[in-house]
Amino acid sequence: MRRTDVVIVGGGQAGLAMSRCLSNLRIEHVVLERGQVAERWRSERWDSLRLLTPNWMTRLPGFQYDGPDPDGFMTRDELVAFFEGYARSFPAPLETDTSVEAIDTDVEASDHRFLVTTTRGVWHARNIVLATGYSDRPLVPAMASQLDGGLLQVVPSEYRSPAALPDGPVLVVGASATGIQLADEIQASGRQVVLSTGQHLRVPRRYRGRDIMWWLDRAGILDETKESVYDVETSRHAPSFQLVGRPDHATLDLQRLRRSGVLVVGRLTAIDGHRLRFDDDLVKTTAGADAKLASLLSRLDRVADTTGLDGLVDEPEPFEPLWPGFVEAPTDFDVRTADIHSVVWATGYRRTYPWLKMPLLDSRGELRHHGGVTPCAGVYAIGLSFQRTRKSAFIDGVGADAHVLARYIAARLGQHYDSIHDSAIAV
Repeated sequence: MRRTDVVIVGGGQAGLAMSRCLSNLRIEHVVLERGQVAERWRSERWDSLRLLTPNWMTRLPGFQYDGPDPDGFMTRDELVAFFEGYARSFPAPLETDTSVEAIDTDVEASDHRFLVTTTRGVWHARNIVLATGYSDRPLVPAMASQLDGGLLQVVPSEYRSPAALPDGPVLVVGASATGIQLADEIQASGRQVVLSTGQHLRVPRRYRGRDIMWWLDRAGILDETKESVYDVETSRHAPSFQLVGRPDHATLDLQRLRRSGVLVVGRLTAIDGHRLRFDDDLVKTTAGADAKLASLLSRLDRVADTTGLDGLVDEPEPFEPLWPGFVEAPTDFDVRTADIHSVVWATGYRRTYPWLKMPLLDSRGELRHHGGVTPCAGVYAIGLSFQRTRKSAFIDGVGADAHVLARYIAARLGQHYDSIHDSAIAV
């Protein structure tokens, strides 16, 4: 049985950022990773994936992208290599191929109060950091069980390329970032795609000559705190932007998909074997996305006008609503008539903590916390959606949260840090 001050569960961007900040404070810790560094990026992403954020935003405490294409978008393999390089850049105490089986309080211990049982032994720890992230398990609606058993059903973590799907048309359910990317790729392979669309957030890849993430960063939107938004729970559960990171910096939205031949329909509401029922809400949801986008672009225009961006950005662009192109869409569908043989469920993610033996989950199974600090003293979390700011779940956001949590942990351990330490872990 081994002892340490902190056990970090997860060796992705959140766990590594946490490890770097604790290392700089000379706090003893270990990082437990079920696979290899950045395992989820390594084994649960499709072959053609690229980051949605530009390379200049790929930065962690003490480490950042320094290649020749800051405005490009890393491929999956490039990102894995980036994380591997980050883990080598400091003495990260990684224990790979180590799955956590249980975390519980140790009532018999005087100082190391948590007992962490893994596939490679047991740890006693004074603090726990849950760094398993926000996109833990694909969320598939219960009605999927009513689908004809002859159809192949896959989730994004299982999908690799169109070639792995059966021949013929494909139904993609979900039109946030993942859904529209997979629909676009599958349609381009020669297969007809039917895309079921619920609420979504439409944004351009570039606006007035600048990447949309440049605008969100410059406008301070990514740094907005949970206290500054109208309803943080609504923000936490909002769909991801309809974005794609391509070398050509193209915008991908429902209009572009429709023009490429994708059949766009409304939200999937019911399944009865081979019969599918779609809501007639496509115009409403598309108009809602139009309105939100118009509001965002107006806000960015105000930022340009009030912060002196003349010469850095182009003139405002005319706004084109998409809803008029979706006035008619089928609401009843027969997968046999359409010859559909596979369904991709791009319907979001959920978090699961089956190994967490402490009462820290709410009625929805979500972790109870305030800025990553849970009600159980000594248990923290990092990498959650809107944990402290809008970008908390981004690669570019976990560093600031790790910096804050490292201070909490240092204080709990009775450790004092000075200005040298502060500068060492500044993000």
